[in-house]
Amino acid sequence: MTAPLYAIGRFCSRHHYPVIAVWLVVAVALVVVSATAGSKTSENLTLPGTGSTIATELLEENLPEQAYGSNPLVFEVSSGKLTEPKYSTAIAESVKRLNELGDVNSAVDPLSPQAKGLLSKDGTIAYTPVVLGIGPGEITESQANAILDASRPAEKAGIETSVGGYVGQQLSKPATEQSEAIGIAAAIVILLFAFGTATAMMMPIFSAVIGLACALSIIRLLEHVIAVPGVSLTLATMIGLGVGIDYALFIVTRHKLQLKDGMEVHESIARSTATAGGAVVFAGFTVVIALCSLAFAGIPLVSTLGFTAAIAVVVAVIAATTLLPAMLGALGPRIDSLRIKLGKTHPDDKQPHGWRRWAEGVSKRPWRSAIAALAVLIVLAIPILELELGQNDISALPKSTTSRQAYDGLNEGFGPGVIGPLLIASEFKTQKDAKAGLPPLQKAVGATPDVAKVGPPTLDEKGTVAVFTVISKSAPWESETVDLVEELRDDVIPKAMKGSGGAAYVGGQTAGYIDLATQISEKLPMMIAIVVGLSFIVLLLAFRSLLVPVKAAAMNLLSVAAAYGVVTAVFQLGWGASLIGLDHSIPIVSFVPLLMFAILFGLSMDYEVFLLTQMREHYKQHGDARQAVVEGLANTGRVITSAAAIMVCVFTSFVLNGDPIVKEFGVGLAVAIAIDSTLVRCLLVPAVMVLMGRWAWWLPGPLDRLLPHISIEGEDFFARRDAEMAAEGTKSQAGADSSAHRQSVGGE
Repeated sequence: MTAPLYAIGRFCSRHHYPVIAVWLVVAVALVVVSATAGSKTSENLTLPGTGSTIATELLEENLPEQAYGSNPLVFEVSSGKLTEPKYSTAIAESVKRLNELGDVNSAVDPLSPQAKGLLSKDGTIAYTPVVLGIGPGEITESQANAILDASRPAEKAGIETSVGGYVGQQLSKPATEQSEAIGIAAAIVILLFAFGTATAMMMPIFSAVIGLACALSIIRLLEHVIAVPGVSLTLATMIGLGVGIDYALFIVTRHKLQLKDGMEVHESIARSTATAGGAVVFAGFTVVIALCSLAFAGIPLVSTLGFTAAIAVVVAVIAATTLLPAMLGALGPRIDSLRIKLGKTHPDDKQPHGWRRWAEGVSKRPWRSAIAALAVLIVLAIPILELELGQNDISALPKSTTSRQAYDGLNEGFGPGVIGPLLIASEFKTQKDAKAGLPPLQKAVGATPDVAKVGPPTLDEKGTVAVFTVISKSAPWESETVDLVEELRDDVIPKAMKGSGGAAYVGGQTAGYIDLATQISEKLPMMIAIVVGLSFIVLLLAFRSLLVPVKAAAMNLLSVAAAYGVVTAVFQLGWGASLIGLDHSIPIVSFVPLLMFAILFGLSMDYEVFLLTQMREHYKQHGDARQAVVEGLANTGRVITSAAAIMVCVFTSFVLNGDPIVKEFGVGLAVAIAIDSTLVRCLLVPAVMVLMGRWAWWLPGPLDRLLPHISIEGEDFFARRDAEMAAEGTKSQAGADSSAHRQSVGGE
C-alpha cells in the first residue's frame, strides 16, 4: 500500500491544479445532478419472515389499495366547529382534490354521512385517512407535498392542516445546515490550536467539505435505485464531516513536521500521503468493514444505513489521499503563513512537554491509572441494564413539523393510537370460511385490552382475503402497544382463527417497527461478535501481536458500553433530557445501538491504529516496551485529542437537530468518542500496554510465519528507499571523485 500511496501523493502534489480541477468538476456535477433528481427517501420496513412483512405481502398481492395502511390528513380549527358551512365546504373541496391525485386510492370526507369516527366529539378536529397506491418505499418528496398541497382550500378557509403516516415522515425532515455550520466552526477553532496557522487550518476543512458534498450527492442518487432511509443523509453527514477533517488533520500534521525537519515540499507531501495516509486508509478500511458488516444482520434498513455511511467514509479517505495532497502542493511552502500562536506549546513541537509528562505519569502508575479508568467506564455503563429498544417518538419532533402537528391534533381529538393504526390481514381458503371466520376475529380483537377501536373489514374480489384496522389506546412507541401486538399474535388471533381454516397477521408500520426492534435485539449479540472478530483479524495483521487485538476489542467494548449507558440515561430514563431540547423521555430507536456499535468500533480503531503504530515503531527501534509507550503517547497525544475534539464537536452539533433519532446518534457518538479519546486511549491503553510489557508484542511462531507482513506507515519501504538513495549518492560521489582525480592527473 505504501508505494502506490507515495506515487499518488507525489503525482497529486506536482500536478495540483489539474487534480483540484477534476475534483471541483466532479463535485459540482454530482451536486447539480442530485439536486435535479430530487429526494426520494424510503421508510420501508421490509423484514423477511416477520408478521408485518407477511401481512404487507399478502395485501400487496390481493388488496394492493390497502397494503400500506392510511395517512391521516388532519383538519383543525381553534374556534367554531368544522361542521359550519364555511369549513365543511372547504374540507369537501380538499378531499375532492385528494381523490383527483393519481397516487391516491381513496380519501373519505370526514364530515360525510358515510364517515364514522372521523370527527372529534367537540367538532373542532377531523381527519381523512388517505390511502395511497404507493408505499413508504416508493413515495417521493414531491408526491408527499402534492398530498399536503391538496388541503389548500381548507387552509384558505382558516383551517389548520397537517399530515401524518409515511407521508408526514417524508415531509418532516429537520434541516441539518445549522449543525453542519456549528461543527465546521468548532473544527476551525480546534485546527487553529492544532496547527497554529490559518493556512494549514483551511486544508482539512476544504478537503472534508468537498468530499462530503460528493458523498451526499452519491447517496441522493442512490435513493432512486435502492430504498434509503431519511436519516441516512444526516448520519452520513455526521460521519463524513468528522472523519474527513480528522483524516486530513493526521496527514497535514505529518507534512508540517517533515517540513520543519527540512524535507523538500513535494517529497514531504508524498511521504505524508504514504505514511499518515497509509494509516488513514487502514483506519478508514476498519470503519468501512464495521459498517458493511451490518449486512450480516439481514435487515435491509440497517444494511442500507451502514452502506450509505460507508460511502461517506470511502469518499473522505479518497479526498484525504488525493485532493489534500494536491491542495498542499498548490500551497507549497506557504503552509506556515498566517501564523497564530495559541497555547503554551507550539503545534510544530514533536513532543509537547505536557503530553510527555502525562505519558510518564501513566507509565509510572499503571495500576492506578487502569483502575481509575475502568471505574469511570463501569459507572457510565450501569444504565445499560435498563436499555429497551423501541421506535421513533413523533411527539418529540419539533412542533413545526407536519408529523408532530398531525400527532398533536389526533391525540387531542381521538387518542394517541390513531397516528399508528395496526392492520389485521387475514386469508381464508374459501369465501364461506371468510364470512364465518371474520366476525369472530374482529370481535376477539376488539375485546382485547388496550384496543380502542376496530374498523370495518375490506375484502378482495374473491372474498377470501380481508383487512381491517385496529386503533390502540396507546401511542405506537409506548410499551402498551408492543404488549398489544404480542398478545394479538400469541394469544388472541390464534384462538379466534382456530378451526376457521385461515390465518391472520398483524401488519402496518407500527407493527413493522416492533418487529424491527425484536430482530435487532435477537441479532445484536451476533453483530457484536462479527464486528469484534473482523476487527481482531485486521489488528492482528497490522501489528503482528496476539494481545494487542484482544486488548483493543475489550477496551472498545467498554467504551461502547459506557456510551450506551449514557444514551439510555439521557433518552430512556430522561436524565437531563431538557438540556438537549426534549420535554420528556423517549424510547431508544431500535437501530440506533446497532449502528452506534459499528460506527464507534470502527472510529475507535482509528485512534488505536495511530497510537499503536507509534508505540510499535519505537519498540522496534530500541526494544524498551515501557519507553515505547511513553514516546508513542507523547508523539500522538496532541493530534489524537485534537482529532477527537473535532469529532466530538461535529457530533454534538447535531444534538440541535429536531429529529430525536439524530439527537440519539449525536449524543451517543459524541460521548463515545470523548470517552474513547481520553479515558481509553490516553489512560487505559497506555497503562495496560505498560503492564503487558514485552508480551504486548508477542506472537506465536507458527502464526508469525503464517501471517503476511503489513507495514501501515511503510517503515520498511522508506528504509529500503533511503538506503538505495544513500547508496546511489555514494556511487555518484565516488564517480565524481574519480573523474576529478583523472582530470587532475591528466593536467599534470
